[in-house]
Amino acid sequence: MKNSYALVTGASSGIGLEISKCLAKKGYNLVLTARSKDRLSQVSKNIQSENNVKVDFISCDLNDKHSPFKIFDYCSSKNYDVSVLVNNAGFANPDKFHETSMEDEEKFIRVLGISVISLTKVFIKKMLQKKHGRIMIISSVAAFAPPSSIQSLYGPIKTFMNRFSEGLNLSYNRKGITSTAVCPGYTVTNFHKASGVQNEMDRVPTFMKKDAKRIAEEAVEATLKGKSLCVPTKTWKIIVFLIRLLPSFVFSLLSRALAPGRYKK
Repeated sequence: MKNSYALVTGASSGIGLEISKCLAKKGYNLVLTARSKDRLSQVSKNIQSENNVKVDFISCDLNDKHSPFKIFDYCSSKNYDVSVLVNNAGFANPDKFHETSMEDEEKFIRVLGISVISLTKVFIKKMLQKKHGRIMIISSVAAFAPPSSIQSLYGPIKTFMNRFSEGLNLSYNRKGITSTAVCPGYTVTNFHKASGVQNEMDRVPTFMKKDAKRIAEEAVEATLKGKSLCVPTKTWKIIVFLIRLLPSFVFSLLSRALAPGRYKK
């Protein structure tokens, strides 16, 4: 994998950081991106020193519509052959829908939706030339779950991302390119505190909260194998199965009991 690179967004912490470490252990060179330049610089040095791979970074805010193109141009200028694209960057609006500004909702949609489409669009062309590529889209079990009382657009945008991933597979699977929608459940990271929803996370039972490293390992394995969907851990596989099996009103009652901060009326 001399010139084979994996690009990871939201790579400075949480699931994105663990995915980066996992890919580096498998021999992939990395291009990492997130908002914090200082944090990215330190993370890049650490991963490179621990693995025999090259690690570069570019600081970008995916809320900026130009960022996906800046990232692509940066990789092109360096002659990085990006064969694995990991769309992981997160964003949260912790307030209720009527309390958030339209500007905040647009940022939310851009980071979690439009930037994923933009990055995929610019990088897939070179993947088509090589007849090989792996795309990972970090989605969520919220794509299957009842609506939440917080982050009203989170479930809908993740459902959209799942369908987008399915569409990519339908169009490009035969051309050597696969897309994997990774749908983790509650994952222990600093994202919840930073986004203002830590109180709700604290109310979730311990058995439902999983380690970011474990999520990353299952996500990377599924993506490199070309699987279309990955629901990490047996616990969440069972929960998603029940979501699909049980009537929605029954699962809504269970959800309110298990995570009252997220499903209050």
